[in-house]
Amino acid sequence: MKADPLLGTNDEFEELCKEAEKYGISVVLDGVFSHTGADSVYFNKNGRYPTLGAYQSKDSKYYDWYSFIEYPTVYEAWWGIDTLPNVNENEESYTEFICGEEGVLHYWLGLGAAGFRLDVADELPDQFLNNLRKSVKSFGKDKVIIGEVWEDASNKESYGVKRRYLLGDQLDSVMNYPFREAILNFVQGGREIDFIYSIMTILEHYPKPCIDVLMNFISTHDIERAINRLGGKYCDDKSKDWMAEHPLTKEQYQKGKNRLKPALALMFFLPGVPCIYYGDEAGMQGYKDPFNRGCYPWGEEDQELISYIRELSSIRKSIPNMKEGKTYFGLFDDIIKDERVVVFTREGESIDYLIFVNRTDETVTFSGVSDYFRNFVDFSEYRGKYEDDDVIIPPYGYSILSAKYNDKPKN
Repeated sequence: MKADPLLGTNDEFEELCKEAEKYGISVVLDGVFSHTGADSVYFNKNGRYPTLGAYQSKDSKYYDWYSFIEYPTVYEAWWGIDTLPNVNENEESYTEFICGEEGVLHYWLGLGAAGFRLDVADELPDQFLNNLRKSVKSFGKDKVIIGEVWEDASNKESYGVKRRYLLGDQLDSVMNYPFREAILNFVQGGREIDFIYSIMTILEHYPKPCIDVLMNFISTHDIERAINRLGGKYCDDKSKDWMAEHPLTKEQYQKGKNRLKPALALMFFLPGVPCIYYGDEAGMQGYKDPFNRGCYPWGEEDQELISYIRELSSIRKSIPNMKEGKTYFGLFDDIIKDERVVVFTREGESIDYLIFVNRTDETVTFSGVSDYFRNFVDFSEYRGKYEDDDVIIPPYGYSILSAKYNDKPKN
C-alpha cells in the first residue's frame, strides 16, 4: 500500500496518473501476487519490522498465507528461491487483502492506475483470477488486466489444469511471447512459412478483443535484449560472468541494429499493442538478467534508432487498420515469392494496407503489383519506393501500399 520512497510518495503517484492522463497516457501497474519477499512485513524473515511475520510466529496474522514444510526454515518458494516465499492465493484473508474493497487493487486503482499486468499469471489459480477480475472491473470495464503467459494462452495447461484465461472472466489479454519468438527467428533467417504459421496460429486461437490488445514486445526484463539476440552470441548456456564480460563488439552491435529495424517494424505493424522495453529505442544492450536492466544511456543514445521508432509510432497511429484490422498473409503468392521479405495485409473498412518487410541487407523488388492493388503510400525515408509498377523494399526496411484492390486482378 506504499510506494518505495526511492520512487516517490503515494501522493506523487496519484499526481503522475492525473498528469499522464492529460497526454492520453495510462499507467498500468505490475501486480506480483503469487509470492512475496522473505524480507517483507508479511514474512519478516530478517526481523526488519516490529510486527510478527509468518516466519517469526505461527500466531502471525500472515501465517496462513504461506506453506511451511519444516517450520520456519523450510517453506514453499517461487521456483525454489528462498527469498521469494509462495503465498496461498485462495487463502481467504490473502484474497481479501488483494481483491477486497479495502484491498491492494482498489487502493491503487483509486489513485489512478489503469489496470495491472500480472506477473506469472499461470501460477495464479483460477478462483483468484476470477476474484481479481471482479475487483479490477468494478472500477470500470476499461481497466485492463494483462497476464504474463509465455505460451499459447488459449490452450495453456499449468499444474495439471487447463487454463481459461481468455474466456471472458479472467484476463483481457496476455504478453505476446509467441509473436516475439516468431519475429526474432524470422529476422535471424528462419523460414517465412514458419513465421506465418506462428503468427496465424495465435490469431486463429485468440478471441479478437484479446488480439487487439496483445502486449507485443521483442525485449523484456526476463530475457536478453533483442539487439543482443540478433547481433550477439547465443547466451542460454552462458554464465553470468560470461554475460558480464561480453558486451557487443561494434560489428555485433551494427548487425543487431540492422536486424532490429525489421523486427521492430513487424512488432509495430502486426496486431496488438507495440511495447518498447526502456532503452531498446536508444540502442541499449544486455544479455539476461541483470544485464538487461542497466541504466538508461543518457547522452549516449542511438539517435537513429530513436528516430526510427518515432517513425514507426507515427505510421501506426496514422493508419486506423493497425488498431483493429484483421491480418492476412499470402494473398499474392504468384507475384511475391521471395524468402527475404514477408508480406501481409491489415484489413480496413474502406481500404486495406499491404506491409512489406525486408529482413536482409539486399534491396528487394516486386513487379506487376498494379494487377492487384494501387496507391502507394509515402511514409518515410525507410519506406522504399513504388516506381514503374515495382515495389522496392530497401535493406532492413519496409514499404507500405494502400491496398485498394482492383475489381478483376489479372491471372
